[in-house]
Amino acid sequence: MNKALFLDRDGVINIDKKYVHKSKDLIFIDGIKELIKSAKLRSYKIICITNQSGIARGLYQEKDVKSFMNYINQSLLNSIGYELDKYYFCPHHPDGIVKKYSYKCDCRKPATGLFKKACNELKIDCTKSIFIGDKLSDLQAAESMNIKRIYFYSPANIIYKEKRYIPINSIEKVKL
Repeated sequence: MNKALFLDRDGVINIDKKYVHKSKDLIFIDGIKELIKSAKLRSYKIICITNQSGIARGLYQEKDVKSFMNYINQSLLNSIGYELDKYYFCPHHPDGIVKKYSYKCDCRKPATGLFKKACNELKIDCTKSIFIGDKLSDLQAAESMNIKRIYFYSPANIIYKEKRYIPINSIEKVKL
């Protein structure tokens, strides 16, 4: 079984500018590239799990997310020599305007559908894995998957009362 570094996308891999989907809007979070490289050198699978409700809201399409993720991977490969092993995204939102995506699904965090898919496809042992998220729904999904080290990334130093999440205000504070 493999260990994984699970990452949320907007707010953890890249700066969240609301509905980011264009390559010109990619700005990596400080320290994330170095963390990805360090994790790869320690045999972690790097997996992005992201909610992309902009699809259901009609702001962009699945192909735009795939193109943006390919751009992230190419940028990572060019700068650190490694890319994400896999990414998974949820296009759904119950309040969307695009009918085929506008329902409550089992993949939108805090649901665990995308985590389960990743674990099955990449043979991941969650008890040996790490998750970094910036929203409570991210953390709840990781906790439901029995991931033991769950980091809450908040540059603004917001701290949830739940002690089971490790608060960090800098990606450099993640311990592999």
